[in-house]
Amino acid sequence: MHPSPDYEQMLRRSDLRVTRPRVAVLDAVHRHPHADTETVIEAAREALGDVSHQAVYDVLRALTAARLVRRIQPSGALARYEARVGDNHHHVVCRSCGAIADVDCAVGEVPCLTASDDHGFTIDEAEVVYWGTCPACSTAHPLDEVRQ
Repeated sequence: MHPSPDYEQMLRRSDLRVTRPRVAVLDAVHRHPHADTETVIEAAREALGDVSHQAVYDVLRALTAARLVRRIQPSGALARYEARVGDNHHHVVCRSCGAIADVDCAVGEVPCLTASDDHGFTIDEAEVVYWGTCPACSTAHPLDEVRQ
């Protein structure tokens, strides 16, 4: 079992004031990888009691700007938040149920940062989304694959 992160230290190192909503939202994102905003709000309310939607949105925006959380939004899906930051990983998304999982780059540390033509840009991040069907959906609907 991994020790829980020191959220207060994380906030201070990012020059953010330590507040109960910020700690609760950081904890929610760490406990619920790839959570949508509603899931984060519910988890924050479990920890704090009453907290407004706007407060959680504001905290998520501040934490994302400070790079303490990462916001992802696969095409056609709600925005999701994750605590895995600072590396160049990607995601796989189930077309059926929307489940999301992390996928490391296939080779080396940051091979995905080498574009075939960078058009003069200094590239510091690449985002790849793999789409498919998760194991649970594959076994739940085996006939769907035959029909496709």
